[in-house]
Amino acid sequence: MPTPITHPLEPLTADEVRRAVSILKDSGKVTRTTRFVSVSLKEPPKASVHGYTGGPISRTVFAVLFDNATNSCFEVVVSLAEEKVVGWKHVPGVQPTMTADEQAECEQAVLTSPEFKAALKKQYGIEDTSLVMADIWSAGYYGNAEEAGLRLARPLCFLRADPTENGYARPIEGVRPVVDLNAMKVIRVEEYGHWPLPPDAGNYAADRVPHQRTDIKPLEITQPEGPSFQVEGYNVTWQNWKFVIGFNAREGLTLHHLRYTDGCEDRSVLYRASLTEMVVPYGDPTPTQYRKNAFDVGEYGMGMCANSLELGCDCLGLIRYFDAHLCTSRGEPLTIKNAICMHEEDYGILWKHTDRRLPDRPEVRRSRRLVVSSISTVENYEYGFFWYLYQDGNIQFEIKLTGILSLGTLQPFEKSPYGPLIAPQLYAPAHQHFFNARLDFDLDGQANSVYQVDVKPDEPGPNNPHANAFAARPTLLKTEKQARAHLNLETARTWRIANPNVLNAVGEPVGYKLFPMDNSFPMAGPDAWWRKRAEFVNYHVWVTPFAPDEQYAAGDYPNQSRGGGEGLMKWTEQDRPIENTDVVLWYTFGHTHIPRPEDYPVMPMAYIGFLLKPNGFFKQNPANNVPPSKKAVEAKAKGGCCH
Repeated sequence: MPTPITHPLEPLTADEVRRAVSILKDSGKVTRTTRFVSVSLKEPPKASVHGYTGGPISRTVFAVLFDNATNSCFEVVVSLAEEKVVGWKHVPGVQPTMTADEQAECEQAVLTSPEFKAALKKQYGIEDTSLVMADIWSAGYYGNAEEAGLRLARPLCFLRADPTENGYARPIEGVRPVVDLNAMKVIRVEEYGHWPLPPDAGNYAADRVPHQRTDIKPLEITQPEGPSFQVEGYNVTWQNWKFVIGFNAREGLTLHHLRYTDGCEDRSVLYRASLTEMVVPYGDPTPTQYRKNAFDVGEYGMGMCANSLELGCDCLGLIRYFDAHLCTSRGEPLTIKNAICMHEEDYGILWKHTDRRLPDRPEVRRSRRLVVSSISTVENYEYGFFWYLYQDGNIQFEIKLTGILSLGTLQPFEKSPYGPLIAPQLYAPAHQHFFNARLDFDLDGQANSVYQVDVKPDEPGPNNPHANAFAARPTLLKTEKQARAHLNLETARTWRIANPNVLNAVGEPVGYKLFPMDNSFPMAGPDAWWRKRAEFVNYHVWVTPFAPDEQYAAGDYPNQSRGGGEGLMKWTEQDRPIENTDVVLWYTFGHTHIPRPEDYPVMPMAYIGFLLKPNGFFKQNPANNVPPSKKAVEAKAKGGCCH
């Protein structure tokens, strides 16, 4: 039976994906060389979503197709209600996201290539490629004609000692094949010298790690009365929060129509929140390494790389899972089971105070947060995407980075200035991870403004006789160029999103604030090819007026793009007005990773993200009415509470 749709922004069901693919194949325009890059919901206009009160929902599908035979990309719109293609557009000169099928096919093309086999025999005396692992790795663009005219990959290759060994422990440093993905053929093998294979296996799997710890006791998390959230389809209600979970092949996990019930009123906060793009530039200029600059969202597809999560391993507690319904590049159904995990977590103390007149009766409340998460594996790295909703109105986005470092090989006793030695003959090039989040605010309505808030000291003088005065000084951002900005620790800079048309209890516009967390500036110069393609790293904060076709910070097709004038830089050059209108705030945040030996063979989690906090949105602390918890020791006997 088809799954009922209860909200216009729910992701496509498996049946809807199947129907869309069938309609496309029946259209007569899909051939045996056509790949289905993505099939996702074409989101309806905002007005229809805000005005939806129930009843039948007409659904439309947006698909990106690519024809290998003609090297052509197409954007297609399908009406499920009319069961027909209602839009077909050729997008010339672009390369859409590489598909998962191409990864497997590309590896086989390398392993069966006579040129690659010859290079492997020449370098290592090996003819058998069965123990070679080839990661597809995007080609990027470096000003070469073939990069503008062919669909390319430049795989990184590794050699295992046995089929279950850590695949990344022995890079084949001096050999790099170049693959034409349309012909699915190695067009040449580039050789840069000979490096002996590193001697250590670098294994991390449980059955290959000696001296496993034996002193860890079970930790159980139970909710005997069930969870505090309610779910209908992909609609969630929890602790005054209401929202819709979304998912697509490119962005992966998204949040939609986020509202907070304040008294009897459902108040809108965020219309859509997503990770639009990321780039991982490496700082090593050597021949095998310098092209490592992956755009993991636009080149690989974060949704297509999503894991099927497992209870007790990826998620702990009372879990509600959501599946992701996608398709292969040949249009076959692909369901990622348990692609999204949702559960509640204890998060320490929410608030506490001890009245000195009542020292034996402290008032304390425990914090609970709702976690909505997804994890994607992009070649060697894992990225965990975690949205947290809190009882006090806070919203947090945290990315957790783990997996295996992208490594290089050195000559015996050699060191590299561009990355530390982490095992014999094995080094980890320094690199950065830049992410961009798109935050489409509809704060108590669509007409919002953004203020840049800097905390500055008062000038010395009669009004500041003790030289201690300072104040938060907001600057209303009126145009896109004015809004381009960086973090500033000297002024504790934050950004306040406000609705000037709705006043709070003290007569000020209601608002939320963006509080940055860990961040970085790009280390590569502005002339680096990857920076020309990833101009969203030029500023930490951007603000644009809402436009339904402006979704991705590096543009619609960053794969092999030439850069310079796509995405945020192009849009904001228009310098459109952004005051008291439907605005989108884009936040770029980066993690600079100078690897350590402790990051090998598998890397412990690193964390990066940001926080959105209500700032005059509520009359008072919205978590003031959270009930006290039972005292653990006395609860069974006396039913006592922590107050």
